[in-house]
Amino acid sequence: MKTFSVNDKMQRGYIYKRIEPIVKNFDPQFIRELAPKKMIELGVFGGKYYNDGKREFSNDWFVCKKVSDTKDGNLNYFSVNASQPLSERVKKGWINPQDPRGWFQWNCRYLIGRRTPEEDQRQIKRWSAFRRPAGAIKKCCEPYDFQRRKKQR
Repeated sequence: MKTFSVNDKMQRGYIYKRIEPIVKNFDPQFIRELAPKKMIELGVFGGKYYNDGKREFSNDWFVCKKVSDTKDGNLNYFSVNASQPLSERVKKGWINPQDPRGWFQWNCRYLIGRRTPEEDQRQIKRWSAFRRPAGAIKKCCEPYDFQRRKKQR
C-alpha cells in the first residue's frame, strides 16, 4: 500500500492510499472503454488538464501533442469544445472535495489503486448513466461516422 500526498493548486495536503495494484481489481460494473492516457491522447478538455498536478500520475500519460497550457477545442479528437466549465459541474453537485477536478480525476486515481467505497459507487453509477447515450450514437450514426453527434462522442 502506497500513500500519496497531493499538493497542487486545487488541493493542498490531501493524502490517500493506493490500496489496489495499478489497473487491477476494478468494480465489475465499471467497464472502462478508454484509459486516462488514451483520453489525454485524444485531447479531452482541449488539452488543458492537470497542468499543475502531473506528478501524481505516470509521466507517459502526458507525453503527447494533445497537452497544452491553454484550452484548445481543436486538440480534441472531434475538434470541438465538449467540456463544461468546472463551475458548472460544481453547481450541479458533481464534484466531491476529494476530487476537485471531477470525474476524470476520480477515474485516474481509481485506475492507480485508490479506493473510496462510497465515492467509487457514486462515480460508477454516474459513469453507467453517462454510457447510456452511447446507444443513441450507435443508433443514429454509422460506425466511424465522426461528423455526427461530436459533442456526445
